[in-house]
Amino acid sequence: MSILEFAVKFFQDSGVAIYFSIAIMAIGLAIAIERYIFLNRARSQNRKLWAQVLPMLQNGRFKEVQGVTEKSDAAIGKIVANGLQRMQSPGRREDIDAAMEEGMMEIVPRLEKRTHYIATFANVITLVGLLGTIIGLIKGFTAVAAVNPAEKAELLSASISIAMNNTAFALSVAIPFLLIHAFLQARTSEIVDGLEAAKISFLNLVQRIKAESAPAR
Repeated sequence: MSILEFAVKFFQDSGVAIYFSIAIMAIGLAIAIERYIFLNRARSQNRKLWAQVLPMLQNGRFKEVQGVTEKSDAAIGKIVANGLQRMQSPGRREDIDAAMEEGMMEIVPRLEKRTHYIATFANVITLVGLLGTIIGLIKGFTAVAAVNPAEKAELLSASISIAMNNTAFALSVAIPFLLIHAFLQARTSEIVDGLEAAKISFLNLVQRIKAESAPAR
């Protein structure tokens, strides 16, 4: 029996509940793929932009940095732009930090968006698989009670097949979903930590340049 024939027979023997599990799997996969692409692009954009503006910041070329960050869609560009905008008016380090933190509060929810649904779908598909298992067992025992002994074995076999197939499919989807969720969370945390590190580097550079440009007493 080929893999395709096995898959077709598997789903034919799994009852109606399996289609709900397939729908949940499809939605979860779509979200996982979209989040993976989004986070990878965000990480790449942040690294590229930071590598571009860091030498400018170190040399105090703030106007050039502002021009670059305003044109960029990278998350780190938004944070740096907020800090540069706050620098235009007199303020302490804490004021610039607060302005950059405001940018972080806008960016982080976008990075975390929809990722939690994957863990939710892992739990839901497990419960749907359990529901399919129970339905299969109920169907089998109900049918067995109304048939002659010669047909009982065949009906029990069919109902057990429905029950086990639903459980197996649900677990085979739920376990990877939990691993994918953990991976995406780790990737999101990595990006957020990178933004925090860039923010601190920016504040330290600004403080150093201000101290160097201050008139000696």
